[in-house]
Amino acid sequence: MNETKNKRLRQADIATIAGVSISTVSRVLANEPGISDSVRQHILRVAAESGYAARSAAGALPGSLALIASDGVTGGLSVFYEGIVEGLRTGTADAGIPFDVRLIRENRATPEVVGDYMRTANAEGLFLVGIDPSAELRGWLETGAVPTVLVNGTDPQLRLDGVSPSNFFGAYEATSRLLQAGHRRILHLTGSHRHTIRERVRGFQAAIAAVDGAVGRLVSMTFQGSASLEAHELTAAILAEEPGFTAAFCMNDFIAVGVLEAANEAGLRVPEDFAIVGFDDLPCAMMTNPPLSTMRVDRTSLGKEATSLMAARFRDRSAPARQICHAVVPISGGTVSHS
Repeated sequence: MNETKNKRLRQADIATIAGVSISTVSRVLANEPGISDSVRQHILRVAAESGYAARSAAGALPGSLALIASDGVTGGLSVFYEGIVEGLRTGTADAGIPFDVRLIRENRATPEVVGDYMRTANAEGLFLVGIDPSAELRGWLETGAVPTVLVNGTDPQLRLDGVSPSNFFGAYEATSRLLQAGHRRILHLTGSHRHTIRERVRGFQAAIAAVDGAVGRLVSMTFQGSASLEAHELTAAILAEEPGFTAAFCMNDFIAVGVLEAANEAGLRVPEDFAIVGFDDLPCAMMTNPPLSTMRVDRTSLGKEATSLMAARFRDRSAPARQICHAVVPISGGTVSHS
C-alpha cells in the first residue's frame, strides 16, 4: 500500500485494489446513483486508505453532459457505445469534470430539448456521441459558445471539436487488404447520413481507384430492422445475379456477419472463394466461423480523448476547433487470405 501511495493514483489503481471496474469507481467518486451502499463504502474506504485525493470543488471544472443517439444504441450498437461511455466516465473523473449521460433520438436533438437536458444536468459542456448536429442545433451551439465535442463524429466545417476513428484511412486499409489478396471485384455494404460513414465510402473508393482493373460496387442499406439480415438478403441477391464479385468490405461487423452467411449459403468457401472485411471489431467478430477479419476501433480511447478536448475547451473557449483521428488496427481473423 505504501508503494501505491508514493505515486499519483489514478482511478484505475483504485479499481484494481478494490477489485471492481474503473466505471464503478468513477461513478462512486462522482457520487452517481445506482451503486449499492456496500460497494460505495468499500470503494471510498479503499480510496481514502490509498491516499487518493479527489479534485477539490474550488478547482473543479464545469459539468458536462453526453447525449447518445438512442437509435444507434437500441439498433444493436450498444456494445460500441458502451466502450465510449466507459472512456468518457474515466476521463471526466480523472479530469475533475462532473459528468452525466442521456439517450436521445437524433431527430429530437433540438436547441430546446438539448438546452433543457443541459440545465437539468447542470452542465456547461456537451458531448454529442454518434450525433451530427442539425443546422439549427449547430447555430445554437455556436451562438451560445457551448463547449461541444463530437464523439465518434466529424464536423466538416471544423467549427466544433471532434474525435473519431480514422474512417477514411481505415476503410482504405480494409479495402487494400482485399485487393492485396487478389480480389478485383469488391462490394461495399454501407448506408448512413453520417459524415463518419461517408468517409469510409471515400476510403473504399480511393483504394479501388488506386488499383488498375479493380471494380467497386456500393450496396446501399436501409437499416430497417436487422442490419445483419438485410445484408444477408442483399448479398444473396447480388451473388445470384452477378457471381463475379469475390469480396466485400462491410461498414461494420454486424453487416459482415450477414454477408458471411450469404456466402456460405451460396456454396462459396470463405476466404478462398469469397473474402470479407468488417469494421469496429465488435464481439460478434470472434463468434463467426471463421472469425471475421476486421478493423479495430479503440472505443474507450475515443471517450478519453474527447474528455481531453472538453477540458481544453473549458480552459480556452475561443481556441480554434480541433479534430483528432485515432488509427484503426487490422485484425487478421479468417475471412481474408494472408490478412
